[in-house]
This record gives sequence, C-alpha cells and structure tokens, in this order.
Amino acid sequence: MSARTGPKVHVLFRKEELDGLRLSGKVVVVLDILFATSTIVTALHHGATEVIPTLDEWGARAQAAQLPEDSFVAAGELNANTLEGFAPPTPLALLEHGLRGRMLVYSTTNGTVALRQSAGAAHVYAGAMLNAEAVVEHVCRHHPGETALIVCSGSAGNVNLEDMVGAGYFAELFARRLGAAGELSDAALAARQLYAARDPVEAFLDCRVGRMMLERGLRHEVEFAARRSQIALVPRLENDRLRPV
Repeated sequence: MSARTGPKVHVLFRKEELDGLRLSGKVVVVLDILFATSTIVTALHHGATEVIPTLDEWGARAQAAQLPEDSFVAAGELNANTLEGFAPPTPLALLEHGLRGRMLVYSTTNGTVALRQSAGAAHVYAGAMLNAEAVVEHVCRHHPGETALIVCSGSAGNVNLEDMVGAGYFAELFARRLGAAGELSDAALAARQLYAARDPVEAFLDCRVGRMMLERGLRHEVEFAARRSQIALVPRLENDRLRPV
C-alpha cells in the first residue's frame, strides 16, 4: 500500500464540536454557506481589502469605532435579522454598499463566531461553494500531510443542511484531488454521500435558512451561494482578519 501523502480530511457538523478540540497543527476550513463565508469570499473578490470577523454585534461596533469613518463597511445579522444601522449580511445585497478599497467589519450569529473559535489552528481559511476548488487546491499544495478539518458553522448548536452539503462538496474535491494518497474520515465520507445525493440549489432552498430567505424574497441570494467554484480566491485568517492569500 502506498504511503499517504495528502492530508487527512475530517468534518465537524457544528462549530460547538470545536470545544475542547486540539487545533494546534491543524488546517481548518470554516463553512457558513448561508451566508457568512459566501459573503466573505464575495466581498474580497469584489475589492474589499480585508474582512474583520467579530464574535457579536458589540464587538463589531467596538471595532468600527476604532476605524476612520470612510475606511470600512459594517454588516451583520443576529438570528437572520440585519443589525440596526448595519449593511445587510448577504453577498449580493452587500455589494451595493461600495466595498472596493474598504474593510468589511462583519458580525453574524454563527459563521464569524466559528472563524474566531478556530483561530488556534495552524491555518484557518473561509470556504464556500463559491471558492471550494481554490481552497482545496491551496490546502493540498501548501499543507501536504496535515489534517484538514472542515468546520460547518451550524446554527445555535444544530446542524444545517446547507453546510453539510457544502462540506460534502469539499470532501468530494479532496477525494478527487488526492486519490489514494488522501484519507477521508467517516464524517467526511457521510458528507460526500449527502452531496452526491442532493442538488445544491434544491437542498439550499429546502433547508430552514433557505426557506426563510424565500419568504423574504431572497431566492437569488440562495442560488448565488450554491454556485460551485466560480471564484479563485482563498481567504486566510491571520491576526483576526481575513485577507486573500
């Protein structure tokens, strides 16, 4: 049998599974498909200089208070409701607020929290359907042999279908890229099988958050987040800020 030369790929289905987990030396890819990481990838792709993920609204307001007034856009939500005085947290709506050349101060219920909770890992990346191939290629090229941990943000301790399908897409791409050199955990295999069984658009529109977005007339945001590997950009978390590698 050939020696494994690629990373071992594992999936956590909720950010709460990070509690007590030893992250030192691991490569973490955080997913919050609807919508935090999809928004982060889109914002950086469209010219935001960096994204500052915060744990909550008050952290975002404190961060914004330290920045020059015209240097940033503050966006976010709590329990799917846009924070008062903030730009909307969804990718396409946020683009209308002029991100090019400015920082994004960003607070969400789950995704930005998962990013901050993952900061103890050796390397932390923001992943989405939109940039999955770029992230997988970067991890395989720059972190061979290291454990790659795909972290689904979930929602308030519950699993989210859209993140599980997204994790399955990442697992599928890792499997294709690594072949026999890689190793998928049982959780990664389960996510891969779920992805194979569900069309992402249908799954995202069928999940709890997707149905909520449909009721708000935001079907286009959900369909956008379901697009696969259309952005070749890899956001890396360093010093609590996300910038393209």
